[in-house]
Amino acid sequence: MEMIAAHNVAKSYQVGKVAVPALRNVTFTINEGEIVSFIGPSGSGKTTLLNMIGCLDRPTSGTLTVDGTNVASLDRKAAAGFRGNTIGFIFQEFNLVPIMTVYENIEYPLVMVKNIATSKRKEAVSELIRAVGLEEHRDKLPDQLSGGQKQRVAIARALVSRPRMVLADEPTANLDHKTAYDILALMRTIRDTYKTTFIFSTHDPKIVGEAEIIYTIEDGAIKSREDKRGGRS
Repeated sequence: MEMIAAHNVAKSYQVGKVAVPALRNVTFTINEGEIVSFIGPSGSGKTTLLNMIGCLDRPTSGTLTVDGTNVASLDRKAAAGFRGNTIGFIFQEFNLVPIMTVYENIEYPLVMVKNIATSKRKEAVSELIRAVGLEEHRDKLPDQLSGGQKQRVAIARALVSRPRMVLADEPTANLDHKTAYDILALMRTIRDTYKTTFIFSTHDPKIVGEAEIIYTIEDGAIKSREDKRGGRS
């Protein structure tokens, strides 16, 4: 099933009187349950592209459809609702709330976005805490956790609303080698269990090695697509 379809998507930012292009007529598709990585140098357009998929920004031109919705047509309120129901985010800096426990950080998206009964929230949060192996740490604050444990909390928080996809911008940048591989293995297990689509923006060769499909972006344009299940195009 097609999850994302981009056709001639372009994005420019106005700097004074000059329009500076960030993306140039990008076209691609991503299917449900795929693990996809966008790679390229800093300033190539990777983060801009993730922001548009995540309804945090809009294309200047072209069409971008996410889970059957033309996201460019959504106003701010509709975009926020769509993100809350469809997309999870994993950030490079974790972005955990320092005064909240592990449990409370994971629960937070359900409290803020969805009208879910307390019993259902408890069930969903407890399931994710078990899935990421943090049962012994559920009442700890973020500053009592290691980097790998914080990233596991971030992953659980991204998944607690059962999003159709997860967007991750450099998710292993602050992790040591072993922890990064453990986190990637966890993401693959979650994909296999829930059919979640994972989309990464990264420089990290560990993520590139784990991705099934790799898009290389340079100067705002897709230069190549490699499908490890079936070759390069």
